[in-house]
Amino acid sequence: MPRGSTPLVLPMPGNGDLAGRLARRLSAEVGALSVRRFPDGESYVRLLSNVAGRSVALVCTLDRPDDKLVPLYFLAATARELGAARVGLVAPYLAYMRQDARFQPGEGVTSAQFARLLSSAVDWLVTVDPHLHRVATLAEIYQVPAVAVAAAPAIAAWVRAHVAEPLVVGPDSESEQWVRAVADAAGAPHVVLAKVRRGDRDVEVSVPDVARWRGRTAVLVDDIISTAGTMIEAVGHVRRAGLVDPVCVGVHAVFASDAYSELLAAGAARVVTCDTVLHASNAIALDEPVAAAVRPFLA
Repeated sequence: MPRGSTPLVLPMPGNGDLAGRLARRLSAEVGALSVRRFPDGESYVRLLSNVAGRSVALVCTLDRPDDKLVPLYFLAATARELGAARVGLVAPYLAYMRQDARFQPGEGVTSAQFARLLSSAVDWLVTVDPHLHRVATLAEIYQVPAVAVAAAPAIAAWVRAHVAEPLVVGPDSESEQWVRAVADAAGAPHVVLAKVRRGDRDVEVSVPDVARWRGRTAVLVDDIISTAGTMIEAVGHVRRAGLVDPVCVGVHAVFASDAYSELLAAGAARVVTCDTVLHASNAIALDEPVAAAVRPFLA
């Protein structure tokens, strides 16, 4: 393939490791760019690689998204202006999926608003396990092709390799889709706890009868660990139910403030996450399935 048509993977700051692994799997070139702020706080961006006539994949996981969004938008627009054939986004963690309805008068439905903004900036999107609740698929709110990669197979492989007798546990009903998929792939039983949320950090969780599973290691699985309130409550319940100290597995390691240390202090034997958000707990790599989802867009 002529060099000028070789796909280009462009990592935004903090995304270099994943971008490098994706580029190797995609036989693509890792490009260079510059992002900084002017003294007044405005964003400056510059593409240091030639994008003319090339398929471009910007790599930017979108935890703490507000500071990333303006540079990302400018970079995508600049790549288009400089003649890129297509400009896509690899966002392993996709922000603004929580507010998918107007719960109080005057609220913004920010999941749809964010989707419209990203759809105006890029030609395609690849992400990992977006938090879909009242929205069934990304196609309902994104106007560009949007692929959601499932983390469950990689999580199940990790569980099989590291936990001898697992019981896969979902901390709430919303986690059931991930829990069932992980348990089925790992060949393990599963249960789902019931959750009542009274506020961002006020969560009560009830555990079903797990007496028949004593002797197994509880593996708590959820998509996003943010405040860790749900996980902490679930850890306490499964320990009081007589299960050994549980392993906590999250797809996205968002971890607000001291949530990670608080989860460990609550009695988790280990906290493991996928590499969608850079964190010390990352132990499950997803570059292979993400690259598989990206490959058709770079053809």
